[in-house]
Amino acid sequence: MKNLLLIISILILSNGYSQKENKNTEIKIVTSAECGTCKKTLEEKLTYSKGIRYAELDVTTKIMTVGYSSKKTTPDKIRSIISETGYDADNVSANPSTQQSLPSCCQPGGMNK
Repeated sequence: MKNLLLIISILILSNGYSQKENKNTEIKIVTSAECGTCKKTLEEKLTYSKGIRYAELDVTTKIMTVGYSSKKTTPDKIRSIISETGYDADNVSANPSTQQSLPSCCQPGGMNK
């Protein structure tokens, strides 16, 4: 009987541990970011969003790497946050009115003007 209780306890503990590991994940999203101001804006917005552990934009490649808890948010919600901030996120277009309110350097092609 003691062995059976020990085995059940081990199974329960190992199952809980593996579920904690699986809730944290990472996604890479292609954005329309142009400059350092875009980087700061996006990273701050995402970092203060529910379920986001970290956000880092590589301005050269325009790829946003986001670590998040899959129990608190989803890739679609993350893309929506980026879009509502005024930037494209993979196949989700930027919110037009928010995009227009961004500084001129953050506008599409803004660094080439």
